[in-house]
Amino acid sequence: MVEIVTYESKYARAFKTLNYAWIKEFFAIEEFDKAILEDPEGQIIEKGGEILVALLNGNPVGVCALIKANDELFELGKMAVSEEARGKQIGWQLGVGIVEKAKEFGAKKLFLETNSKLGPAIGLYQKLGFKNSCDEKSVYDRCNIKMEMDL
Repeated sequence: MVEIVTYESKYARAFKTLNYAWIKEFFAIEEFDKAILEDPEGQIIEKGGEILVALLNGNPVGVCALIKANDELFELGKMAVSEEARGKQIGWQLGVGIVEKAKEFGAKKLFLETNSKLGPAIGLYQKLGFKNSCDEKSVYDRCNIKMEMDL
């Protein structure tokens, strides 16, 4: 059974490990990744964001962050699901939870940045309601797609 819970410091290692794993699988770790993954509480939580954690039989197998850009704009970021837990709708559950959390926080718009190599992720984002938006330069070298949704 999958349970989605809000972040606690005991999940810091899972947040870091799950994200490093998928990024290394497809890309290279960038400085901006390190800043967030090494200090999720300082970089996300304390700045008005949130992290959701997916637990499968009590073990953290997925994570996703809601990163505050400003009072009305938030980013869905750092979504990762362990390889062994993929195909169980965990990404969908995390995504739905992040969209709901953004609404609770008063966000008017949610955006994300991704890469065209990540077809299944793009499909998930579209299913959640994200649409491609104008391409502006990302802080990540790997990102070549920006998507957003109005809330």
